Amino acid sequence: MPKSKNEISKVLKTLSRRKNIYVEYEGEEVITWCHGCGNYNIQNALKRALTLEGFKYRDVLHAYDIGCNGNGSDKIGGYTVHGLHGRSISLGAGAALGNSGLKIIASGGDGGTMSEGINHLVHAVRSDYPMLFILHNNHNYGLTTGQASATTPKGFAMNGSPDGVVVKPMNPSEFVLGLNPTFVARSFSGDIKHMTKILRAALKHKGFAFVEMLQVCPTYNKATPQEWYRDRIKYIENLKKYDPVDPDAAKKIVQDFEKEIYLGIFYQKKNQAPFQKRLPNREGIKTSPHEEVKNFNISKFLKAFE
Repeated sequence: MPKSKNEISKVLKTLSRRKNIYVEYEGEEVITWCHGCGNYNIQNALKRALTLEGFKYRDVLHAYDIGCNGNGSDKIGGYTVHGLHGRSISLGAGAALGNSGLKIIASGGDGGTMSEGINHLVHAVRSDYPMLFILHNNHNYGLTTGQASATTPKGFAMNGSPDGVVVKPMNPSEFVLGLNPTFVARSFSGDIKHMTKILRAALKHKGFAFVEMLQVCPTYNKATPQEWYRDRIKYIENLKKYDPVDPDAAKKIVQDFEKEIYLGIFYQKKNQAPFQKRLPNREGIKTSPHEEVKNFNISKFLKAFE
């Protein structure tokens, strides 16, 4: 993705000026991802984006799913929760509604998101919960040694389906665009600068920001290596007439996943009222639910059971 020297210089100066924030996101645990895994770059881009947007680690809650992406839960500084398979979105949504002062970032793989947890994805988009969701899409269940997932391309031979996948894969961004979303974007683990740019925009979005990260899995998915993506990737930023406010244009541009795979912000709706503001029983209330928790004396209640 083309980028001016002035823009790069500005980013580097900001990172240098906020290095204390960046260092706080450095986890102390030994990283155990496979050599060349896309998770390294995705996490680095996330730390950069959070630093550039001025989020200190105490301001953020990370909700991780089961899977290779979930192994990042102890490798980034801050409040992290390693949740249940396919449930990182619901976990993050609860936290977002309970404490509006936190930035909620949920992560999940293509397996847990498009299979086990697809119902949570649907209703999070529908409700437009105030959170960022990062879909790690490596087209397989990597942690359980390479079984085909809902996004594995048809014909690809995987562990568990050695004769090749016989059904058409799901296209996550295309799927979400059919749910009346407010933010849909896609990036690639081989481009840290682009991922950082997309994540910064997603962090500033007031509703549910869906970001699909295409990533390589060098150990179990030999069908889509780095070179496969490099030969097909295109950038929306290079399209002069593309407008991210047109949902129909967004649906068209994400359909091709064979020859031209576009990256960028496909669609963004900025005038949607936040979820909490749409609740009649929260009208006029300025506090967050977590601030309204109180202690109640239930001794009289307990006496009724004596």
